[in-house]
Amino acid sequence: MKQVQILMYHRVGNFPGRVKAHGALYCHLPRFRAQMKMFKVLGYGVISLDEAAAGLRGDAPLPPRPLVLTFDDAYVDFLENAAPVLKAHGYPATVYAVSSLVGKTSAWVAPEGLEPAPLMNASQLREVQDLGFTIGSHTVTHPRLADADDARIHAEMRDSKRALEDILGQRVEHFCYPYGSHDLRAVEAAAAAGYVTGTTCVRAAATPADDLLTLPRKAVSRGDDVFGVAWKLLTKNLPKHAQIRRT
Repeated sequence: MKQVQILMYHRVGNFPGRVKAHGALYCHLPRFRAQMKMFKVLGYGVISLDEAAAGLRGDAPLPPRPLVLTFDDAYVDFLENAAPVLKAHGYPATVYAVSSLVGKTSAWVAPEGLEPAPLMNASQLREVQDLGFTIGSHTVTHPRLADADDARIHAEMRDSKRALEDILGQRVEHFCYPYGSHDLRAVEAAAAAGYVTGTTCVRAAATPADDLLTLPRKAVSRGDDVFGVAWKLLTKNLPKHAQIRRT
């Protein structure tokens, strides 16, 4: 069965030394550069989420080793650090923005003892879009959707999509569940809002058997060198638990 690897990044920048906790929130820029080179060496074809969705539906062919790159939260350092590297390699990517925090900071990390980081403003999001990258929705306020009531789930899905479409001037068709938190209600709300794909934090490769609104991803952490990322791509392709799918 054809597999699509989807990698999850957050911040990309200069983070020397050890990260005591939440390593998946950071990717050291020199390692990021090395990882992007490694994909070509290993023969991975980096494609967009739109191309991946079409391939998983069977509507278009996929390259031999399809790989999708996603970046949660829309940090300013994506534009400053990740985008130039991606453009140099000709790689597409999807960046998920939290609509009510555009131009603000990742305030949701403060209770976990982390320093909030700057998020892209509207002009920067449009710049990223103009560079050829895709902007997706990461809700209005970055909540754990599985803990929310039905009305809030629908509002987080619907209102973030509308707000980002107003900023970008084009449709927003891709969604990412904050913290990977989702249940069937959230998946059905994503469908009702009109999203084409939804990405989770379930660690596995995506296959045509998956619901496009619960696509699994593999997190890249601060401690991952090229060998660690290569190992993640080659292994851990089956989810530990049954994934949520609509009937």
